[in-house]
Amino acid sequence: MGKNFIEEKHFKEIDFSINSIAEGEYEYCSFNNCNFANADLSRISFSECQFVDCNMSMVKLTDTTIRDIKFTGCKLLGLHFDHCKDFLFSATFDNCILNLSSFYKLKLKKMVFKNCILHEVDFADTDLTAAHFNGCDLAGAVFENTVLEKADFRSAYNYSINPESNKIKKAKFSSAGIAGLLERYDIVIE
Repeated sequence: MGKNFIEEKHFKEIDFSINSIAEGEYEYCSFNNCNFANADLSRISFSECQFVDCNMSMVKLTDTTIRDIKFTGCKLLGLHFDHCKDFLFSATFDNCILNLSSFYKLKLKKMVFKNCILHEVDFADTDLTAAHFNGCDLAGAVFENTVLEKADFRSAYNYSINPESNKIKKAKFSSAGIAGLLERYDIVIE
């Protein structure tokens, strides 16, 4: 039996935590105010789709394809994006909560995070070249062996980045954010 192919379909206020989403390929679809909490989205392909005001907490993403996806106002707690297929992985996040999620070892060049809460997110070994963290709260986010070259942190806050264990050449920081680069030295900045 062939895979389902769903194109340009609009899903609104559906509880996929109760009624599973059909496995297949979704292109140019929109999901508005849907509940995916604890759902299994493994082996599903999403291309050029939009998720608006959805609860996607603790969703299972094994071999899930995420290509040119826009997440707006979504709750994405505890997601392992590192379990997704990494080929052409691309997404933008606007006004989302991504606490306790993981992007471990992904290539996220030019990724855009806008006004997101990213508490304790794992960016270890991730390539975030030229990524944007506009107005993002990065409290407890893990940056270890992370490529942050040309990344923009000018309006981000609460981050702690060790310049010695990350690549930060030409990354942009505000003068107010300098403390986040010096935290490991336990010095007082006034």
